[in-house]
Amino acid sequence: MRKRILDMFRRDVVLTVSLVLAALSCLIAPPSPAYVGYIDFNTLIVLFCLMLLVEGLREENFLQYIAAKVLSRVGTMRGMAATLIFLCFFSSMFITNDVSLITFVPLGVMMLRMASLRRKLCYTVTLMTIAANLGSMFTPIGNPQNLYLFALSGLSLPEFLLLTGPYAAGAALLLGVCVLFGYRHRRLSIRMGETAPLRRGNIAFYLVLFLLCVLTVAGFLPHPALLAVVGILLLWRNRGLFVRIDYSLILTFVFFFIFVGNLKQLDALQTWIGGAMAGRDRLIGVLVSQVISNVPAAMLLSGYSSDLRELIVGVNVGGLGTLIASMASLISYKQVAGQYPSLRKRYLILFTLLNLGFLVLLYLI
Repeated sequence: MRKRILDMFRRDVVLTVSLVLAALSCLIAPPSPAYVGYIDFNTLIVLFCLMLLVEGLREENFLQYIAAKVLSRVGTMRGMAATLIFLCFFSSMFITNDVSLITFVPLGVMMLRMASLRRKLCYTVTLMTIAANLGSMFTPIGNPQNLYLFALSGLSLPEFLLLTGPYAAGAALLLGVCVLFGYRHRRLSIRMGETAPLRRGNIAFYLVLFLLCVLTVAGFLPHPALLAVVGILLLWRNRGLFVRIDYSLILTFVFFFIFVGNLKQLDALQTWIGGAMAGRDRLIGVLVSQVISNVPAAMLLSGYSSDLRELIVGVNVGGLGTLIASMASLISYKQVAGQYPSLRKRYLILFTLLNLGFLVLLYLI
């Protein structure tokens, strides 16, 4: 267990940094029962339940099955690229950008290799990454920063969707343009392997519990009830999921809650940051995300924001830009760098240029 915990910190730079910042912030306010008040348990409950259920669906090969079925119906280079990119875009709205990229980028790399389209690999994977990051912007459960800021903002579900909808629509339009002009309408002949039959009962079980998560986010079900129902039923049906999920994201949230809570005890700092953000929540959200990524940026800036609607837009659009602006982007980079080391430089250049282009255009909406 100790080795596993140490390995988790070695693998996850953001987790390690959040722990260090939380520890240093204890110099401002020594540990006390007040720390419990810093933590948004409702956000952690929904995040924990979603992680369990998405892992359950992955274990059933549900996402891979859907992708294979859709891809088997396309017969052109442009159709295959559009399918891969928009699979990431739409799936990330519900299973988060991280899971979307973990699931579909390896599939995309495999498909491009089978079609002898290595020259399009960097371009396609970059667009898949942008699609996942921007598709996840649309819903409160699409990414961790939305889950947190939605709960904090007091927005209703329709209000949130109306806020992020224009950006999601703009992103879809830009992605469509990139597909239209980036790929030829050339015929492809790719045979997909046989997919294993689905265990429909298990999938229906996970989807029903997933719906309960959505109802909780929408305010129809209390968070403790969600935790109790999901926890008890999964302990009965598949307790192995509790071991297989990655707890680093939950720990990162806890450490940042402590860090931000302690910073708020410094009145002078709170006044300074609040003044710097006045009327510039979106811009500051974008800029800070480029340096520390958008999840920590959302948690750090939320306590000083005078307009959480603008901050929601800022940290989501701010997931574009640098490679670390959204930590999910590192998933794609590792896939390309691991299988094609010679393409690392080309990928980074193309990734940065396309991300900055999308960032500027969407920021101006």
